[in-house]
Amino acid sequence: MIDFFIKVKQQEAQELPFVIYKKPYKTEVRGFFQKNDHLYFAETLDETGFVFAPFNGNQMILIPKNQSVIWEADITSLDENQKEDFVYSENGQEKARFENLIQKAIDAIEKGDFTKVVLSRKEILEVPNFDLVTVFTRLIQRFPNVFCYCWYHPKIGLWMGATPERLLKASRKKFCTMALAGTQNFNGTAEVVWEQKEIAEQQYVTDFILENLKGLTSEVAISSPYTVQAGNVLHIKTDIEGIINKTSKLNQVVSVLHPTPAVCGLPKDLAKEFILENENYDRKYYTGFLGELNKKDFTEKKQKSDLYVNLRCMQIKGQKAHLYMGCGITKESIPEKEWKESVNKSMTMKSVL
Repeated sequence: MIDFFIKVKQQEAQELPFVIYKKPYKTEVRGFFQKNDHLYFAETLDETGFVFAPFNGNQMILIPKNQSVIWEADITSLDENQKEDFVYSENGQEKARFENLIQKAIDAIEKGDFTKVVLSRKEILEVPNFDLVTVFTRLIQRFPNVFCYCWYHPKIGLWMGATPERLLKASRKKFCTMALAGTQNFNGTAEVVWEQKEIAEQQYVTDFILENLKGLTSEVAISSPYTVQAGNVLHIKTDIEGIINKTSKLNQVVSVLHPTPAVCGLPKDLAKEFILENENYDRKYYTGFLGELNKKDFTEKKQKSDLYVNLRCMQIKGQKAHLYMGCGITKESIPEKEWKESVNKSMTMKSVL
């Protein structure tokens, strides 16, 4: 594991692109270390490597397998480092601004403009002693059941995250995805009661996915909704799996799913328009997607793609961390509660900084 992180440090010092990541419940970390600083793009999703795509736009960045050295290491030998409680100081001006934005969205929903919209905000923290290996180590220790990553390209920047939401897992024509929405604090148990607002919000996501995959799939099966923990919060989750039509391609399925109602809203185009007009900042890769593209599985002799939605993430710029967090807004939303939810979500990244 020490050798693996020495390789990371060397790549960072040489300003060469790389990504290191750990999948949920796994005990190994994997790295793609690009051999040059060229900016490659995934244009069809038929490429092989690691893809990093933004919320808005179609410039999906690729760290290609054939231009990279790939390393793997086991993480079972890592020592748990001391957990520190983060002291939160509220920004009254930002709170008022975000609550006003939420109220504007509720008013638009009541007018019938759309049924749901996901609104987000950005928070900037000073991180004078930031060390990516230390922070990534904390991420994988504290959040073993989510997808953890650190991604760097000298022409784009450094991003890190611990996301609970899979966009799509596909192998030949089999696929699985999830509908994840609704949030409440984790207080030691997943046996909780959900309010109607959260249940309805999650059902919107499930219905959207099922409806929009109809033309691309031949079989679909879904689980009952259940509660899952992601860091210090809980969500409602429904598993969805099935078979992609012989005539359908991976990029068609991805374009239907991304951005999902869990990060954008419904109807998708109207919600996205509201976001772009009213959030007043560029989400960039927050609520985009990332992951393995057409990885060869030698045991089953087929290619697999495993893509995640970029949630609970941050961008590191110099000595500052830009944290991103969002909330699903429906007509039942209460602005102050949504603000508190965004604060709770920010603690995932704050706890490792």
